[in-house]
Order: sequence, then structure tokens, then C-alpha cells
Amino acid sequence: MIERSVTHTTFVIERSYPAAPARVFHALSDRAAKSKWFVGPGDWDVARYEIDFRVGGREINSGGRTGEPLHTFNAIYQDIVDNERIVYAYDMRIGDTRISVSLATIELKPDGSGTRLVFTEQGAFLDGWDDAAGRERGTIDLLEALGRSMQESE
Repeated sequence: MIERSVTHTTFVIERSYPAAPARVFHALSDRAAKSKWFVGPGDWDVARYEIDFRVGGREINSGGRTGEPLHTFNAIYQDIVDNERIVYAYDMRIGDTRISVSLATIELKPDGSGTRLVFTEQGAFLDGWDDAAGRERGTIDLLEALGRSMQESE
């Protein structure tokens, strides 16, 4: 029998990018731009990637290593303010097991000629499958990949 548990946490990550808020927003909202950085580790295969970027729209990103259960990010966009804010609720699954449910907010603030991004996640981590520290590390990696993708497209 599985011992059921839930751990709640909030973390905030801030990053500065040498690009205008509109360019950062584009990298967060456009399918082709986002698919360059919102990916798993290098040895992962993408099984499914869909994005319907609008309030009420969904984003699904599923993949994993060959022979292992798929990791699936399944989001619903709750609030979008062009070039300023994105709020979405999402769950993460490994195979058929839901490992967490979160509310994430991305704020984009002009910072000189660049952008200050503030990412806030409020998470419920379920039954010991995942934890806030691991999720925060993974999010930091993704935000660093976001920065690299914008440098590559300059």
C-alpha cells in the first residue's frame, strides 16, 4: 500500500536577461521558440509537445529516456498579460502517477534595456515522488536554457 502524503512549498527564482520583455515573452509563448529551451536532458526523447497559448489553453510536454516511463508536464493557462505576466496551473506525471500539482507565475519587468523575470511556484508534491528542491533545480536549469536560447537567436 502506498503511504499518501503531500508537501506544500513556494519558491521564487529571479533572472535578468539582456533582452526586452517582448522578446522574453515570445520565447515563453511561441511554440517554435519555446521548443528550443523547454526540454528535458540531452538524452531524452520528446514524445509529445503541444501548446495552445491563450487563457484556458493547454500545454503538454511529454518525454523521457528510452525504455523508461514518460515524464509529462500538463498545464492550463489561467492568466496572460502580453509581455508582462503568465500564470498557469500544471501537474507533473511519471507514467500514470501524478507526482505534483503547482501554480506558477512568471512576471516580466523592464530592467534598463533588458528584462527581470520573476518566477514563483506554489507546489503540492505528492506521496514522496518529487520534492521542491528538485523542482527548483530543474526550473533554474530551464531558465538558464531560456537565456541561452535567446543568445543563440540574436
